[in-house]
Amino acid sequence: MKKPVLIIAYYWPPAGGPGVQRWLKFATYLRQHNFDVTVVIPDNPDYPIIDQSLIDQVPEDIKYIKVPINEPSRWASSLSRKRTKKMQKGILPKSPGFLQKLMIWVRGNLFVPDARVGWKSSVLKAIHPYLLENIKPTIITTGPPHSVHLIGLDLKKKYIGFKWLADFRDPWTTIGYHKHLKIGNSAQKKHEKLEQEVLDNADLIIVTSPHTGKEFASKSKTPIQVITNGFDIQSNATTRQPDGDFTLSHVGTLLSDRNPNVLWETLSDLCKEDNSFKSDLQLQLAGNVSDEVLLSIQHYGLEKNLKQLGYLSHHEAVEVMFTSQCLLLIEINSEDTKAIIPGKIFEYFASSRPIIAIGPENADIDNLIQHTRSGQFFNYLEKQQLKKYITEKYKLYKKGNNEGQLNDHIFSYKRENLTKTLAKTIDYTWE
Repeated sequence: MKKPVLIIAYYWPPAGGPGVQRWLKFATYLRQHNFDVTVVIPDNPDYPIIDQSLIDQVPEDIKYIKVPINEPSRWASSLSRKRTKKMQKGILPKSPGFLQKLMIWVRGNLFVPDARVGWKSSVLKAIHPYLLENIKPTIITTGPPHSVHLIGLDLKKKYIGFKWLADFRDPWTTIGYHKHLKIGNSAQKKHEKLEQEVLDNADLIIVTSPHTGKEFASKSKTPIQVITNGFDIQSNATTRQPDGDFTLSHVGTLLSDRNPNVLWETLSDLCKEDNSFKSDLQLQLAGNVSDEVLLSIQHYGLEKNLKQLGYLSHHEAVEVMFTSQCLLLIEINSEDTKAIIPGKIFEYFASSRPIIAIGPENADIDNLIQHTRSGQFFNYLEKQQLKKYITEKYKLYKKGNNEGQLNDHIFSYKRENLTKTLAKTIDYTWE
């Protein structure tokens, strides 16, 4: 008899972004491990990013419970659709106007833990029949939005006979963008109280990075399992250098706080020192890019080397990865971001193209890159080391030898292999 699993997730195709793919793939592969999977998703969501290509990856026979949601972003969009979409994507202006300041304050203080908190009551009502029909189900909530975890918390207070796994794709109260939401003391205390209740009442906590695991272990005695994100694409068939310019590509959102001036300055210096490098260099940015980042690139005289690709479908983004000379991975230079492991890093691994990563010292992404031997990590003070590495890659490129890396360490991050760990984790909670 198959074991019932109920996955409650706000983000689901056609929503775009790497966070969608985590549970889309887990839901797909769990069925190969004797699990009967049902997914709870919003019926009418207002997703900030749409990627229709992901719909083709959803199994035709997957079971759904679709629950209507009243999205505050639709009300806010009546005031300013463009500004609301930017805020949903995480692009917060450095100098917001009055209306933007008001929207940010409302988001941070009136919607705790987030603007989807109103969905909870509807989901609890909609899944009641499922709980009556299924014996010993495993319920998995995944956040952000962390309000989804409050559904699991309420279920723990009202029902018995099930196991609850809370999956944290990002930290909660220590996530970097909290400081930009102008959260008051009362709202902050509520965040911390809710986080503590979720950590203490879940049967098991799943996190995507070791740093988050250590943080939660210091707060709660609930068992914790680290299951990173991964990749499900066909890995690059070759590690050889692709044709074309010396292309450095960043795939994904590039916010103002993630603006790597040390990189732009390094590339500018190399262009000034070597006309050949300047002629060969192409800087590609795929995804949403803040105005501050574009102004910095212009300030360092790199605008003629820049190619803005805009938001790409998943298939198009993978093509960019496969055909780039090096891939850029940029994280905010903050203590809060050491735990962040961007989902795209795993598809970077699968692309077999060298990674140039910049982030805070002792970041988890540094360990991952070392483990997979897939590139080099630099903190924001290591300009000379960064310059030396890019120069080395450029010299290899000129010789046609800028090769990538594929190995067993990389393949351990295939979604299918990670699902085996998840299946064992679910079984563990019932022992």
